[in-house]
Amino acid sequence: TEEEKEKKKKRKKGGGGGGAGGGEEVEEEEPDESMLDWWSKYFASIETMKEQLRQQEAAAAEAEEKEEMEIGEVSKAQAKNKDKDKSKAPKDDKKKKQQLVPELPEKKNKQKIDELKVFDKELETEFDYFEDWLHTFNLLRGKIGDNDDNATEEERIVGRFKGSMCVYKVPLPDDITKEAGYDPTFGMFQGIPSNDPINVLVRVYVVRATDLHPADINGKADPYIAIKLGKTDIKDKENYISKQLNPVFGKSFDIEATFPMESMLTVAVYDWDLVGTDDLIGETKIDLENRFYSKHRATCGVSQTYAIHGYNTWRDPMKPSQILSKLCKEGKVDGPHFGPGGRVKVANRVFTGPTEIEDENGQKKPTDEHLALAVLRHWEDIPRAGCRLVPEHVETRPLLNPDKPGIEQ
Repeated sequence: TEEEKEKKKKRKKGGGGGGAGGGEEVEEEEPDESMLDWWSKYFASIETMKEQLRQQEAAAAEAEEKEEMEIGEVSKAQAKNKDKDKSKAPKDDKKKKQQLVPELPEKKNKQKIDELKVFDKELETEFDYFEDWLHTFNLLRGKIGDNDDNATEEERIVGRFKGSMCVYKVPLPDDITKEAGYDPTFGMFQGIPSNDPINVLVRVYVVRATDLHPADINGKADPYIAIKLGKTDIKDKENYISKQLNPVFGKSFDIEATFPMESMLTVAVYDWDLVGTDDLIGETKIDLENRFYSKHRATCGVSQTYAIHGYNTWRDPMKPSQILSKLCKEGKVDGPHFGPGGRVKVANRVFTGPTEIEDENGQKKPTDEHLALAVLRHWEDIPRAGCRLVPEHVETRPLLNPDKPGIEQ
């Protein structure tokens, strides 16, 4: 009843920081901390992504309509119209903004849920294939006889060479030799990790698959996940999902591996069959070594906020302050200098942020982690050493099948 709603609203205002715009909506959306988990975060992010797509589509449709109207007119008029349109565009924008304003209080309430970045493509395409200093060249077997002429390049690969080659003009230009802590004999190759074998733990989260290619006569498939890395071969056969082309797997797999021997991770989706062998629907390959050694830090992903409990607990083995100190040291950047009043200085930039954190019992403790995280989230603004760091994310990768080259499955 209305009365109850009012009471609820008041209670919310007292407890959850008020602003109950949009009435009933909010009451349903008010997330209870204990009910939230990673999926809440994921679905909230998907909604945001859809919203952005909708806005883009609307803008594109609007532009198209205008173009169609203009086509019928003389070119001079067209030119004038274009100018008018240009002046109109910002106005339209304002309209959109005005429409969004009333929803803001409600959004604020929802916005308790932190989001992550959902990439609608592979992480590699977003970060130049993590070849910031390590490039991969395929080593091909030479063509021996006629029978090898029709062998595809894939079949001729016998290994991969990873490295970088740089050519310098001697003597080295001044700007290079003058850089702090720069040894000209090493040129570009400063602060590169040693190439001794290293043990890593790889954790693969498989969220879902969409629009799988049907594998059965009934136009459906019974997909399950298979993961391969070095000698590790996991087939999650008993957890296949029956008759589904859009399965939500929600699984995680832990694998121990050694770089450089085991660095190519294959995540495949197979179709489970009662009789005969299971067919490969499609697979995707990820070069873990490039990610691990990249300066974009593609290991765990930097999340939006730092929390020590709840659905949003910090998952990286290193805390933000440790990551920041390491990046500053490696990039020979001055800092970080944590000052009073929630400020931190790195190179010539100053960042601000909260300086307290709540533990499970609601006790507030002083911390520098929020400040450090603020710098990490804007690491690309740091001169010279800065670059974009991979955010906490979910990536979307096409599944390919060697029998049907180039066609997404």
